[in-house]
Parts: sequence; C-alpha cells; structure tokens
Amino acid sequence: MSITIRRFESTAADFDQTMNALLSWESVSDTGVQQAVTDIVNAVRSRGDEAVIEFTNRFDRMNVETMAQLELNQEQLQAALDGLPELQRDALLAAAARVRAYHEHQRQDSWRYTEADGTVLGQKVTPLDRVGLYVPGGKAAYPSSVLMNAIPAHVAGVQEIVMVVPTPGGELNQLVLAAAAAAGVSRVFTIGGAQAVAALAYGTATVPRVDKIVGPGNIYVATAKRMVFGAVGIDMIAGPSEILVVCDGATNPDWIAMDLFSQAEHDEDAQAILVSTEADFLDEVQASINRLLPTMERQDIIRASLEGRGALIHASSREDALAIINRIAPEHLELSVADPESWLPDVRHAGAIFMGRYTAEALGDYCAGPNHVLPTSGTARFSSPLGVYDFQKRSSLIMCSADGASELGKVASTLARGEFLTAHARSAEYRIKD
Repeated sequence: MSITIRRFESTAADFDQTMNALLSWESVSDTGVQQAVTDIVNAVRSRGDEAVIEFTNRFDRMNVETMAQLELNQEQLQAALDGLPELQRDALLAAAARVRAYHEHQRQDSWRYTEADGTVLGQKVTPLDRVGLYVPGGKAAYPSSVLMNAIPAHVAGVQEIVMVVPTPGGELNQLVLAAAAAAGVSRVFTIGGAQAVAALAYGTATVPRVDKIVGPGNIYVATAKRMVFGAVGIDMIAGPSEILVVCDGATNPDWIAMDLFSQAEHDEDAQAILVSTEADFLDEVQASINRLLPTMERQDIIRASLEGRGALIHASSREDALAIINRIAPEHLELSVADPESWLPDVRHAGAIFMGRYTAEALGDYCAGPNHVLPTSGTARFSSPLGVYDFQKRSSLIMCSADGASELGKVASTLARGEFLTAHARSAEYRIKD
C-alpha cells in the first residue's frame, strides 16, 4: 500500500501558513501529567528515599525494599562492557573515542589580561561539581545517549556523573551499562521517571544532589525537568526528532528515502522533510519510499510519522531552499548537494549540518563525533548542540590596581549618582585618589 506524504510548492500563495501548520508542535504536558509530576516531585523532596522506592515499585513493577538494591557498582558496569560481543564492544569503544576526541576541541580555558595601569580582568572557567544523566530504560534504551551526555561532562572536568536509568520489571540493558563504563559514569541508580529527576534535583539520603540534569525522557521526565529548573540546571526540553534533507536531485533517491526513514522511525511525532529544486526528483524519492517501506521493521511508525508530519517540498530556487532551511531551523540538516560548502555561509539556523551525499545523519547519531543532543522544534534559532561548555561555568575576574580603581571610581560614581544609588557612588569614591 502506497504512502501519502503531503507535497508543497514554495511559490504557493499560502506557503507560509502551510509551513506554520506543518511545523507546529505543542510539547506542553496536560494538567493531568503536571499534577501527577507535582505530586511525585513533592513526595520525593519531602520523603526522599522512601518515596523513590515507593514510586519505583509502583511504576517499574519492582519489588525492592532498600536503595542499595537500586544502585549498580562499577564492577557491574565493567562486566557489562567486558561481556559484550567483540564486534559490539569494539564499535562502542570506537564511538566513545571519536566523541571524546571531538569534544576535547571544545574545552575552554581561563584567561586574563592586564591593562596599562595594572588592573587585571579575565574569566575563570570551572567545571560543574556533579551532573545527573537521565537515560531511558527497558527496550527503548539508547546507549549512544549515554556517550553523548556523559563524555562531554567528563571532558569538561566534572568530577561525578550520576546516571539514572529505569529498569521496568528488573530488565537491565547491558549495552547501556557498558556505555556507562566506557563513558566514565561514576554512579548508576536503576530509577526513572519524575521520581529520578526529583531525587537528582533535591538529593536524598542515598542519591546525591546534582548541579545539572541532562538526557532525554518521556513527557513525565520532561515535565519534571521543567519543574525543578532553578534548583538545578537542565539541558533542554526537547521535542520530537526531526530531519530536513535538501537535495539537488543527483543523490540516489533510495539513500534519501532511507535518510528520511532514519528519523521517522523514532516515533509517530518525528518529522522528516525533503526539499528539492527538482520536482521530478521528489517523484523518484516518493517511489523509493513506497518500495522500501515494506522492508522496514518499524514501518507502521514510519508511515504514521511521514503521513502525519512529513513533507516533500518543491523549492523554486536555491535561494528559496535556503529560506526554507532558515525558516525551519532543523535539528538535523542534510545538504545532499554537489557543493555543500557553498551553501554553508547562508545557513543561519541548524542544530547539526551533514554535508555532502555520503554524510548520512545516522552517522552523527552514533559515531561521527559531534554531539547528537541537538535543539529541536525551531530552537536552533537560539540554541546549540550539547557540548563541553554546558558542563562548565564562567566567573568574571576583576582586580583593580590603585590607579585603576581611582579612574574607574570616577566613572562609576558619575553613573551611580545618575541612578540615585548613593552607596554605590560613595563605595567607588572611597578608592579615588586625592
């Protein structure tokens, strides 16, 4: 059975309205979810470990009595890594090495400079003390997310990385545990949901309080992260995965169809969009989609995603295609064109840019090196991929010499008195030389 994907012309009079409808996404949880999360977070905040155990038993079909039963040790993590089939272990370690090498380039150092009068100004870069990493559990576990979240924290110099991962029915995902070992995770608790987020945010007798929580999760996890923000930092509130492929019509249409599938198979709300200046190429890709879809294990999910939120867009020109790119501000952008470098200066908004016909987005998900935690739902207009800088904070350094304090004091005094802040002015004036 053929699949019906919406098709648009960029020159259509209602194209802007069409795009608004295509890209709309409401990620706010309903009042029922918010109330449930509020109750869980407040219970963990007030009752600590007792509440964590209660909710873990209830939601994850567990039967534990102590938090000790919900913590894994380093020997268990290493055993998971050692026990992987050789091919899988080598792939995991190769990916970890590439992710680490890339993020080493992001490391920021402190700096300072000295002015002519001896005043010193600068910036001190300090890693966060402790970070919490949320990892989805059960059959939907993603070891690649462990690498992408934990390794940049490790490179940044974070001393303790605390991972939480639910184990519904006691099901441990060995590949996730192996990834934790490869990425240098410090402690692992087999808890999940809003209760895990609350435990990380506020701390319990067993779970240490962290400075920032990162990692993906369901609507309950996202709602909990939003709720505890302020008590801790968070990475982002992520929407569904998305890809925008821009092709000049010269790439194998089967490749492009599979690139679209690679995002659509995440879930029914994922978004996959193809833009091309060649209308005939859109027909070729549509034919490839119809032919290849029956071969996919997750074909029902792919179909729902493409029919619900996918699109094939005919752009009238390269300039039109670039305008669409910047309008969408996609999480993943594939420039499957002859000269992607020439497009790059005009691409202003994209989470990650995959350049050329051979650069499948899937490579970035696992092992290319750059982080796969990316801004979604148009937030690439003002957000960046997760990186080492997300696990460091910066303190300004100011050390005035006597001469510098005297000269700056005159400026500060004038401005402070203009704001009627007399104590500010007099504090600065005390340092002014006679």
